[in-house]
This record gives sequence, C-alpha cells and structure tokens, in this order.
Amino acid sequence: MKQMLLQCRIALSVIAVYTLIAACAACPALSAAPSAPANPAAKTLAERKDLFDKVSAITGIPWYNLAAIDQYERTMNLAKKRPIRDGALIAIYYPEAEWVGYLNPDHEDQNVRSIAFFGGRGKDGSGDGLANRNNDMDALYTMADYILSFGTNRDDFSIGLWEYYQNSRSVERIQQFSAIYAAFDSLDLSRHAFPLPLNAEYAYRSTWGASRGWGGFRIHEGTDLFANHGVPVRSTCYGIIEEMGWNPYGGWRIGIRDLNGTYHYFAHLSGFSKQVKTGDVLKPGQVIGWVGSSGYGKPGTQGKFPPHLHYGMYRDSGLAEWSFDPYPHLRRWEREEERAPIKSLKDK
Repeated sequence: MKQMLLQCRIALSVIAVYTLIAACAACPALSAAPSAPANPAAKTLAERKDLFDKVSAITGIPWYNLAAIDQYERTMNLAKKRPIRDGALIAIYYPEAEWVGYLNPDHEDQNVRSIAFFGGRGKDGSGDGLANRNNDMDALYTMADYILSFGTNRDDFSIGLWEYYQNSRSVERIQQFSAIYAAFDSLDLSRHAFPLPLNAEYAYRSTWGASRGWGGFRIHEGTDLFANHGVPVRSTCYGIIEEMGWNPYGGWRIGIRDLNGTYHYFAHLSGFSKQVKTGDVLKPGQVIGWVGSSGYGKPGTQGKFPPHLHYGMYRDSGLAEWSFDPYPHLRRWEREEERAPIKSLKDK
C-alpha cells in the first residue's frame, strides 16, 4: 500500500514538471529573457538605406544620389516649415496638387491613370497599383523616375535637378551631399567634433552678436576661441570644403558645408593643411589648418589681434543664408567628445 502511494506521488510530480515545461514553452516571456530593443535611430537609417538600394536597383541611379535628394528635402522641410509625416522614412515633399495634377478635382487621387491624365507627378513605386504621396516608396520612386528621364550620367543628373528645382543653389547642395555619402558609403554621418583638440589650452565664451567696427559697423557672426598660435584646427563635421582662401575680414579661412546644409566657417588661420583642398570631403576631427591671427587687411596681414579661431555657423534656407549662435553647439560637441573621444571613431 505504501509503495503504491509512493508511486502515485512520483507520477504526479512528473506530470507537474511536464506541465510546467509546457507552460514555459508556450510563454516566450517566461522561457527567455527579453532581448534589448534595437537603436531606433540606427533602425530608421537601415530602413531608409534599404529604400534607396531598392529604387537604385530599379532605376540605376546611385543610392547616394537618391540619399542626397532626400536629405536636401529634409533640410528644406525644416527651413520652410513644411509638414512632415509622422514615421516617414523619406522627406521628399509633394503638394497635393502637384502630385495628382493641378486640374484634378480629386486632391486625394491615387489612381495612376487619372493622375497621369491630369499631368500629376505621382507614380506607383511600391507595386500596389496606387500612387500614394504618403507612401515612402512611391514618393522616392516618383522623384527618381523624373530625374532618370534626363539620362543616367553625372551631367544628366545635374540637368534633372535644375529642371526640377530651378535653383542653382539646390543643385549645388545635392551634389555636395551626394559626394559626402559616396565618400563614406553610409547614412550614419551625424557625429561632430570640437574644432580644437581638447588637450590644447583654449578659452571661449558666447560672443555672437557683439559689435565689430573694422570695415564698418557689423555684428560678430560667430564665437572666438582663443588659443596659442599653431594649435590644430579641426573639421567639426562630416562635410565638404566649399570655400578656402583669403577673406579681408577672416584672413585665411575655410568654409565647410555639412549634410544639414549648415555652413561652418573657420577664420583667422595661420595656414591650411596640405592634405585638404576645395571640394575635399572631410570627417569630424580631421585637421584643416592652425590657429593664427590673419585678417583685417590685404592677403597675408597678420597680428592685428591675439591669435584665435573665429568659428561661425550659417543656416541655408534654399535661397539665402543667415548666421546663428554656434556657442551652444560648441559646448555640446565639447561634452560629447569628453565622453567619447574622436580618435575612437572608426575611419568611415
């Protein structure tokens, strides 16, 4: 009798164990620890790059040209305060009337044939039979198809951009963005660097907007970073050298355009690095010159003020540029580099 009771208890224990195992298998939350969520920004960039690759495969337009158009549109969306779709991967913007055709009575038309009949731009890029301006694939393919209609080589690309934007500044920006993306083969190019090495002796404060008198009354369009003569000056961003040479006010100066359309201005240099020239693509932390005291006169004028770097930032609206205070950005980049030194970045 005791032996039978023991056997029953063993049997019940075995059944309970198998029941627990089955319950765990049916409930993933109990059977395994939850995986860490992916970096949302990295996920967005990967999905955006996938769209560029798909449309590039269809049209033959290099992905970095498509990325450059999209990024230019993104900067214009911010500058012109155009509506941005929640969760959109692509920033290319089409007004309703332009998408469906200006004479189309249905401003929400998604029928490919009727859109074409009314002269609208909208195309079906996703293959679902609809031309939806809120569909990332449709918007990107529509732009690519228009550019492709002018040809496939570099000059054809420039002509297509001009015909679409009717603005030489737009064409230049997109060509610059394309060169940057092509050089680094990546969309993840948002890192910045402080313009001076953090181990150098330097001092700066917010001086944007202060009055200046040389050459006539004007405001100071930047921040002065005082440092010893010859301290290396570094690129603050992934960008392309737009201007390089002498300026009566800024002396030996370099201007770098980044992927946000922002112009980074480095002035009063003592000289330029022999490794850089106009049109070169740069990465954050790359040496472009050295602190000096050039400017306020004809080429070669030196020593009218203590050695320092004048650093300015200018925002592009598509038609004009204006200066804004770089001091908050400098402080942020300085702190970021203290946490993650620029030398630890991979050479992309």
